[in-house]
Amino acid sequence: MAENSKRQSYDGIVVVSPATVPYQRFSKEAAHWWIARALKQSLDAASLRPRDVDGLIVSSFTLFPDSAVGLTQHLGLTPRWLDDIPMGGACGVVGLRRAARAVQSGDASVVACVAGDTNHVDSFRRMLSSFSRFAQDASYPYGSGGPNACFALLTDHYMRRFGATREDFGRICVAQRQNALRNPHAVMKTPLTMEQYIGARAISDPIALFDCVMPVAGAECFLVMREEDAKAQGLPHAHIRATIERHNAFPEDAIQMRGGWEMDVDELYAMAGLRPDDMDLVQTYDDYPVIVMMQLEDLGFCAKGDGPEFVRAHDLTIDGDFPHNTSGGQLSAGQAGAGGGYLGLTEAMRQVTGAAGPTQVKDARHALASGFGMINFDRGLCSGAVILSGDGA
Repeated sequence: MAENSKRQSYDGIVVVSPATVPYQRFSKEAAHWWIARALKQSLDAASLRPRDVDGLIVSSFTLFPDSAVGLTQHLGLTPRWLDDIPMGGACGVVGLRRAARAVQSGDASVVACVAGDTNHVDSFRRMLSSFSRFAQDASYPYGSGGPNACFALLTDHYMRRFGATREDFGRICVAQRQNALRNPHAVMKTPLTMEQYIGARAISDPIALFDCVMPVAGAECFLVMREEDAKAQGLPHAHIRATIERHNAFPEDAIQMRGGWEMDVDELYAMAGLRPDDMDLVQTYDDYPVIVMMQLEDLGFCAKGDGPEFVRAHDLTIDGDFPHNTSGGQLSAGQAGAGGGYLGLTEAMRQVTGAAGPTQVKDARHALASGFGMINFDRGLCSGAVILSGDGA
């Protein structure tokens, strides 16, 4: 394992200039508009110009009929390396992995990784109508009109199998709302109590209102480059200690209670030379709280089925003993489409470089961010995770 981890290391490759375009509940602008602003913000922070970008990764649900290649014309870019990653909540980790390898191999010098979506009044319905062939043929005809019903199935099964209660899921949601109140970009601006969480209107039993992400318009971006170039430009940077990626993990499971993280978690920590206890903060993908529970278990913070006890025993707020989704996560900051797959990453980058401002965790050195995407009825197909460290950590 040690030899394999050395061969796969990301030494000398860093991520810089995390950018977030403040979210809006609805927007008349196209996805192109949001993505362009995230890219400009990131480049401006790095004192770079569009011609300095020779690699581009794009993720978006609402960019259609364009893809990454069409966007190059809109943005006036001429990259020699290009990728389009349609993996929803896993797109950030997957994009970072591929960008890092492109820079490491010399295929590109500066790769801009950007994800974002607009949110017109009808955007979500239109996205669902063409989300996947599986959904069209085997899910929608039986009344499952979107992710709420899918995650209700997973949540109900998790509760029955492991004894989780709604209050356990509520602890995640309430803590993240408390974190979001310190994030100026968060859409949710009012406190959330456990009583309000429990009393919220039902959406798809056992899921209620505050278990569900709110779709918004927005975009996120970061740049991947060589460490020597970042230092030459005086840019704060985060080191990539380790990453993992897995798709369609455990297809033999009748219903998903574990993700691809479980298959590769030992490699993740071995590559980084760190342990779960070394993480100063954790950013899980959180479109629904049951998936947070699954990630806490599969990423080694507790045993399978012990997620409920873990959240009962820990304070998940910024100043707590287990800082989690310090921006408020998608459940309180909002889900900017594919940008949701970047939210934890950009926050983790800011944290380990000491640039998180009001959401900063004291003395943050190591951060883990994970992704999860492309839900089809009873499972998500894509998963990934990355460990980032500050300079000198």
